[in-house]
Amino acid sequence: MIKNENIEAELLEIGINSYIHKSAVIRGVSGPAKKIKIGDHCYIGENVQILCDNFELGDYSKIHHNTNIHGYKPCKIGHNAWIGQYCIIDTIGGTTIGNNCGIGAHSQLWSHMKYGDTLEGCKFLSEAPLNIGNDVWFVGHCIVSPITAEDKSMAMVGSVITKNMEMNQVYAGTPAKDITDKIGRPFNQVTTSMKFKKLNNYLVYSKCCNSSIKIVKSIEDFNLNDKISYFDVSSRTYTKKNLPEEIKFMKFLLPEKAKFIPFNSNF
Repeated sequence: MIKNENIEAELLEIGINSYIHKSAVIRGVSGPAKKIKIGDHCYIGENVQILCDNFELGDYSKIHHNTNIHGYKPCKIGHNAWIGQYCIIDTIGGTTIGNNCGIGAHSQLWSHMKYGDTLEGCKFLSEAPLNIGNDVWFVGHCIVSPITAEDKSMAMVGSVITKNMEMNQVYAGTPAKDITDKIGRPFNQVTTSMKFKKLNNYLVYSKCCNSSIKIVKSIEDFNLNDKISYFDVSSRTYTKKNLPEEIKFMKFLLPEKAKFIPFNSNF
């Protein structure tokens, strides 16, 4: 068991350059967690509570102050997550959140419904997995039932989501309905050439050393053995080497310019 002030876990992994505020509490539901894994360059803010027996958080993810993550089933959150202040993420039914997801402030993500007296005949008792895909965005003040949100789906501010969200669709309202036909899809189609040109422009604006970073159009151009960080615009992956210029470029790109995950990542 590893104990470090407010962090208690039998297996604890915290990546490089990750910041955890001294007031944050990270442990299991009723004692030390079995496994806590926090990636590189993460931020966990003031008064965050993570009470989860098995919790994983990917690189460059941020959990802002007064957020609560709790439950006895695993919670896995991918790379580049942005979770606003005062959010609730429930993992009693099991919660998986993909890469590049945004959860706006004061949102609540639920995977169970329990309280009514079943001896007295209350019929509302359930728990089910909450599965959030990649590039999903709950804009803020959203309440989410145990649904599946497909990649690039989006819920506007104040939405109450009770049904699955389809890929690259926009939802709004109480209960939330698909409004994509009124405002368009969240993501437009962009060619590889357009992305290649735009990311090279970002590299110039970032003032990072372009001899340390190379933008490519295919992972076939990766060289894992040299001292250059490669960014492939087709797969949205990069050769993570934790070089200073790579870290500087990633921080320049996040959260709204571009999001990349490590090549061969298991998230």
